[in-house]
Amino acid sequence: MELDPLILSRIQFAFVVCFHAIFPVFTIGLASTIAGFEALHFKTGNPVWLKLSKFWIQVFAVVFGIGVVSGIVMSFQFGTNWSNFSYATANFLGPVLSYEVLTAFFLEASFLGVLLFGRDKVPQGVHLFAAIMVATGTFISSFWILAANSLMQTPDGLEMINGMYVVRSWTDALFTASFGYRFMHMGLASFLTAALVVAGVSAWFILQKRELEANRKALSVSLWFLLILAPAQTIVGDYHGLNTLKHQPTKVAAMEGNWETQTGVPLLLFAIPDQEAQTNHFEIAIPKLASLILTHDWDGEVPGLKEVAVEEQPPVFVVFWSFRIMVGLGLLMIVFALWGLVLRPGGRYHQTPLFLNGLRLMSLSPFIAVLAGWVVTETGRAPWLIYGQMTHAQGLTPSLTGGMALFTLIGYIVVYSLVFSAGIYYLLKVFRGGLEKANAPHEMDEIERPTRPFSAAHAAIDEEV
Repeated sequence: MELDPLILSRIQFAFVVCFHAIFPVFTIGLASTIAGFEALHFKTGNPVWLKLSKFWIQVFAVVFGIGVVSGIVMSFQFGTNWSNFSYATANFLGPVLSYEVLTAFFLEASFLGVLLFGRDKVPQGVHLFAAIMVATGTFISSFWILAANSLMQTPDGLEMINGMYVVRSWTDALFTASFGYRFMHMGLASFLTAALVVAGVSAWFILQKRELEANRKALSVSLWFLLILAPAQTIVGDYHGLNTLKHQPTKVAAMEGNWETQTGVPLLLFAIPDQEAQTNHFEIAIPKLASLILTHDWDGEVPGLKEVAVEEQPPVFVVFWSFRIMVGLGLLMIVFALWGLVLRPGGRYHQTPLFLNGLRLMSLSPFIAVLAGWVVTETGRAPWLIYGQMTHAQGLTPSLTGGMALFTLIGYIVVYSLVFSAGIYYLLKVFRGGLEKANAPHEMDEIERPTRPFSAAHAAIDEEV
């Protein structure tokens, strides 16, 4: 059997991206959470916030390290497996990736050392500033990466000349039609991920009756964020869907499993798409609801997959079910946010074992939702590498063989498995140690002597949180 270098290269890139994506989406949100804990400690002087910051900084350090290691490989793949694409887009992707290093990595590297090791060596305000700068750096990094991805989804500002894209407008190329929605969607996903992980870990510690005061506060803050962010993500996702319908109608058709262009399209709760027969089996649907969601009109028109040739259709089954996993988990997050609000009076949110155990499980949900979302975004664009302009086959390295692609794919799987195993080992070690280990006795002097008086006003702020 002849190995297909295109399929293997796509599998390899998908594996690397999916492995890498779960780490930045967590660190972006967690960096802002740590900055929040540092700010609360600076404002109130309450040592509880310092305990939380010290613990989550340890978690951040491990996850950030895995993310950096796993992310380096992706840029190399552009040259090894997708050289035609790299050559064609060099005038845009080269500067963008360089700008990410100059503006984000340098900023993060400059202040990460202060955040991790400088607490006793710099004034408290400087340490807080370092936390804020690290959080800012993570967002700057995501700006450049999502700008590059958005150009591949909704290309603009470029012109193909002699086989190479020339940037005609950097503003149009960076701020494409889908960039704003994509950036907000991923930003909210990052905050949701951090909120749910902090909530899940805090719930686990509360069930074990460890550092109850600190973990109750962390859980309280996380639930407030979840209550705000989960519904906000639904609204942003709706607008993102409207934008996708306008610029990538075939992707939306695959997400909805809609084969024929029609009005009053039902929302499919369950179906088995059959791409070969160009139809669905075993449909369970709500009449006209897809049209209402996608067009805000009960009788709105939704494009069908048959509008394009079969070879230009994405893998419908994968896109269809990945989208439902993402949306289903998003709705479940809203359920837990409302459940936490119902339990808040009397502090029942930290006294209800069923709710706390549910949060433990929900701490994994944002990672699954993010992966499902990336599958929808990237697989739904197929067969286009740059939507409507360059296919995956056109972007592939001409001299690449199936054997070469398979060899590197196996190598990445082995190496990433080792990196992931080591990362999980150290993360579990940090979690088992808990706040007690993160705030070891030799560090307690700083905790016991707040830099500001813990006044009644500050106590009121903590009580409200």
